Amino acid sequence: MNELLLQVPVIGMELEPFLLLLITALAGGAFGAAIGALPAFIFTGFVVFLGEGIGILQRQIGAVEGIPAGELAAGITGVIGFGAITGPHIAFAGGVAASAYAGKKYPEMNPADGGYHFGKDITYAFGTKPDILAVGAIFGVLGMLITRVANGLFLNVLEMTPPTDFIAVSVFATAFLARPVFGYPIVGKPAGDGLLDMSPFERGEDHPKADTDEEHAGRPATEPWLPHQYKWSGVTAIGLVGGILGGYIWLQTGSIFLGYAISAMSLLFLNLGVEKIPVTHHITLLGAVGAVVIDPVAGSVVALLAGGVLGALSGLVGEVTQRLFYSHSGTHVDPPAMAIAIMMLVVGILGILGVLPNAGYL
Repeated sequence: MNELLLQVPVIGMELEPFLLLLITALAGGAFGAAIGALPAFIFTGFVVFLGEGIGILQRQIGAVEGIPAGELAAGITGVIGFGAITGPHIAFAGGVAASAYAGKKYPEMNPADGGYHFGKDITYAFGTKPDILAVGAIFGVLGMLITRVANGLFLNVLEMTPPTDFIAVSVFATAFLARPVFGYPIVGKPAGDGLLDMSPFERGEDHPKADTDEEHAGRPATEPWLPHQYKWSGVTAIGLVGGILGGYIWLQTGSIFLGYAISAMSLLFLNLGVEKIPVTHHITLLGAVGAVVIDPVAGSVVALLAGGVLGALSGLVGEVTQRLFYSHSGTHVDPPAMAIAIMMLVVGILGILGVLPNAGYL
């Protein structure tokens, strides 16, 4: 009875572990602000790569004496990689909110002369500025709470599998929340013929306020998330390639998240300024999921092709979301997170209905 009284409602954790998680999430969000959102996510990739690599090794050699099978790898991947230290809903979300805040509060910190709004610069490390770290900390906790409450609602109250990836949901939910909090339009007004139109960017048009407002000086009228990865044909092509690779990695190793980790690590090169590095973690992850859900009923070759199809679809969904929600406002709202959440919602519902034999990693 006393244990029940100490349970945090809905989340289903005892009070002391929850307080540990809460305090660590504050630090994790501040960490994301300190080193920058994209570097924080790259760390996610390295940590998950380590955890999944150990998991593959443990599956090959069996349980290590004194460590239950899978527990070490699950701890590295789940507790650290996707947890309060480098979890994207905490560290990356904290960094994104920090950029949104600094874009309004400290525009003079912008190292670029013109270009996209400073609120979108997720590569910028804010170091030790206390108010910016505090913003990261607050949004890191918000990200943790959204994820834990949503998962707890389904697991502990409704007693069912969560229908989507709530880490991904939390990543874009906190980013959307930052916009009105810090004075940005939630979606923004398109400069072309509707939200999907990227032609003002292609024509090199300036923002309507570029000549009259210092905040928008040198800013393009439309800002595609990735100038090298927004055309439909290219997005489809890299989606097929990444999806097949993600599916193959799962078929050979049994790891759903190893391809995701490799994709996240590859962004180190993008962060260092290597041009045209594609962003593919939403593609390789769904490629692995495609293989997971199809392999039991159709075998490995069809599963591999299904990985390519889901990878392409995830890439295209990400592109649609960036055109709708990223390109016309002044902060980063993450297209890969939106793509993962939408695609996994479809997979989750089809799994619940019995159309698919399982719901991937959900």
